[in-house]
Amino acid sequence: MDKYVTPLVVPPVMPQAGGGIADRIDHYVIGVRQFQQQVLPSSLPTTTVWGYGSTLHPRSFHYPAFTIEARFGKPVRVRWMNQLLDRKGRYRPHLLPLDPTLHWANPPGGASARDSRPGFRSTPGPYSGPVPIVTHLHGGRNTEESDGYTEAWYLPNAVDVPAGYAEVGSFYEKFRDKFEDRFGDSWGRGYAVFQYANAERASTFWFHDHALGVTRLNVYAGLAGFYLLRGGPADLPDGVLPGPAPRAGDPPGRKYYEIPLAIQDRSFHVDGSLFYPAGRAAFDGFRGPYIPDSDITPIWNPEFFGNTMVTNGRTWPVLQVEPRRYRFRLLNGCNSRYLILKIVTRALARRPAAPALPFWQIGSEGGFLPAPVRRDQVLIAPAERADVIVDFASLPVGTELYLINEAPDKAFQGGEASTDFSPADPATTGQVMKLVIEALTTTDTTVPLSQLSLPSFEPLGKASRIRRLSLSEQNSASLPHIGPRQMLLGTLDRNGAAVPMRWDDPVTENPALGATEIWEIHNLTKDAHPIHIHEVQFQVLDRQQANHAARPAEPWESGFKDTAIAYPGGVTRLKATFDRAGRYVWHCHMLEHEDNEMMRPYTVG
Repeated sequence: MDKYVTPLVVPPVMPQAGGGIADRIDHYVIGVRQFQQQVLPSSLPTTTVWGYGSTLHPRSFHYPAFTIEARFGKPVRVRWMNQLLDRKGRYRPHLLPLDPTLHWANPPGGASARDSRPGFRSTPGPYSGPVPIVTHLHGGRNTEESDGYTEAWYLPNAVDVPAGYAEVGSFYEKFRDKFEDRFGDSWGRGYAVFQYANAERASTFWFHDHALGVTRLNVYAGLAGFYLLRGGPADLPDGVLPGPAPRAGDPPGRKYYEIPLAIQDRSFHVDGSLFYPAGRAAFDGFRGPYIPDSDITPIWNPEFFGNTMVTNGRTWPVLQVEPRRYRFRLLNGCNSRYLILKIVTRALARRPAAPALPFWQIGSEGGFLPAPVRRDQVLIAPAERADVIVDFASLPVGTELYLINEAPDKAFQGGEASTDFSPADPATTGQVMKLVIEALTTTDTTVPLSQLSLPSFEPLGKASRIRRLSLSEQNSASLPHIGPRQMLLGTLDRNGAAVPMRWDDPVTENPALGATEIWEIHNLTKDAHPIHIHEVQFQVLDRQQANHAARPAEPWESGFKDTAIAYPGGVTRLKATFDRAGRYVWHCHMLEHEDNEMMRPYTVG
């Protein structure tokens, strides 16, 4: 497949719905639909994807979504609509093979058995019914009914939903009633309404699907987009940092110097359609027995790694940049793949390659860092974000650079490329996008990095409690050496032994309202896991490997975060203040892990 023949798409701004002037709220009506998009080069077929868009603006449907631009202190209210329907109003089945043997939304179970692990007497094929969705604003801090709770999903308003199917998740009605009482706005068949307060520090958030047991497939199909919060006391005035970013009403061809980059891995069939494994054998070659003769799920894969890199919905795009400073908001939107990003002069340079330009990281998931951090490479786990500035001013017109990836083509366990693991294939997943220097069109008046001061940072106060939590994986109980069967979160007992728990075990993490706690994450697996806690921004305190002294958080982790890497065989300590009562979740953000038990509810207050 040809590389660097397609221009990078800079996502435009999501159009708003009418109203909002009287109540001082930004209103959106955003649907999820199926459509064709040119993800591959134009010489190859289009790809059927799912994506978000404004229902009032049909051309706004795109993978990834157009960006929601939010302002500090001004709420955003979104009517999230499940429009996975054909032209006759019938539901669309999933694009990808959905394993119905997991603990998942399970609409066929009806109201009594929704959100459960169904029983089967023989190995079933993929689920082919209407698809549940629910959208989570990743990084936001909001009340429980607007979190996108994984059991608050809903089906499309289809004419052919089979009789007896549950059309909403276990918490949908509760949160619907709570939202109507709090905000006076109602939910209906095929949609939910969420409100985001936007009282956080200015930062890079993103939204994506979070339906129980099907998140990996819904996100892979295209359900993700940026949500950028600006303004307030923790932002900088216009003109200090590179800009502009896209705004509503921009003319075609406008130059942007602030650009969000959603980096994902995907695989494709020869007809252009998305490829995702249809069976467990793709992971480890295990071809059964499945149900009823073993406890191994027939379709679910413990991890997935695509063989192409896609940025902002295009494979290996190219971006023309001027010799000046640019601000890139980096998102690792992959299901399981870690990224180690580096800017180099040769795409096929021997790994590890020599960096041509540094990144200056100014922010993470929770807003600006206390000070800029120079990085020759950026390690970024699934769901992490890095707000960086790259200065191209020293380069002559015509210079060609490449954004490459040196993380492995398998589960990341820590370490350095070519020393501790083989880096990604330099010919495919080791390349991300191309940058070509063009002539300067306007003078760069932004603040030089040597003079850049970031907004003041106030760390969290003293913690009142330490919780000891565990990350585990379990192999088959009936077939020796086959695994993992599922990934689990849990606690530690008094002797320091793991107590693994499943999604539906009783809640064990229940901070008091307003409490500041330290969560000690003990990783008892062989892989690094990106741990995400909903609705809080935490500080990474330190990490400690067995028989070694604790080492402080990395310089680029010195701000607030919502996702952090827990390395294998060690303890990662996070500190958070839980200042919103409600029911939320914490989980591994390797989506295949999250979808098979590596997620737990927690309650505040």
